[in-house]
Amino acid sequence: MSKQVKQGLLGLALVLPSFALLCLIVVFPIILAVVESLDNGQGGYDLSRYEFLFTDKVSRNNILFTLKVTIVSVILVLLISYALAIYMRFSSGRIVKWIQRTYMIPIFIPSIIASYGLINMYGNHGWLSRILLSLGVESFPKIIFDYKGLILANLWFNIPFTTMLLSSALAGIPDALIESAKDVGASRIRIFLRFIVPLSYRTMLVALTFIFMGIIGGFTAPYLIGPNAPQMMGVAMQQVFSVYHETEQAVAYAVFMFLLCSFMGYFYIRTMVKDQKSQ
Repeated sequence: MSKQVKQGLLGLALVLPSFALLCLIVVFPIILAVVESLDNGQGGYDLSRYEFLFTDKVSRNNILFTLKVTIVSVILVLLISYALAIYMRFSSGRIVKWIQRTYMIPIFIPSIIASYGLINMYGNHGWLSRILLSLGVESFPKIIFDYKGLILANLWFNIPFTTMLLSSALAGIPDALIESAKDVGASRIRIFLRFIVPLSYRTMLVALTFIFMGIIGGFTAPYLIGPNAPQMMGVAMQQVFSVYHETEQAVAYAVFMFLLCSFMGYFYIRTMVKDQKSQ
């Protein structure tokens, strides 16, 4: 047996346990879930469970509501986080130091505690409504138990982590590069579009992927502060499983969510591969 064959077998032996564990924990459950979601309850297999997702009015509204909340939240998180990261990277002073010391705090607060905090703050009888009532403002807009409350929760949960990722990417941009661009007369907008964005867009894609997957599969905040109808898909899946005891339909929800996240992951991987080939 040649040395190359021995090295190949050794490498295969080292990889095989990890691959087997991956199949046991991830691949096989996904295959079983897909098969179970195709069960029509009459001894056969078809796409009736998935057809129900898009033909039933309640289910269709849940999907559209989930996508709406996810897309709006992702856009707002990226815009706010990117603005904060740029401000902390290219500015100085007490405000910057204060932001650097405090913006990570939400990461260490459990989601259930943060959700109840949002209820106590923005609920109909929360602190904000009481303060406005003492100032003579009697009407208070509905924030909690609405899509606006979910967006607030998503901003709270995702801005610190996204800002941290983008700050690390911006920290790798050399100051000499920015100063050289200024010396040749480049404006701030031109520097931003030609240097800052191209040098940080990979991290933006990573953040986009994590934010999308985290929000679309969220449960705690949608369950506590989301509306009763329509619902986020995670809450709807739990209701279908535990209240209506329709296991196959709940699995179809889960598989559909997995397909959405897989599409996002495929888009990210494809973009990264294309970028590496162009270098």
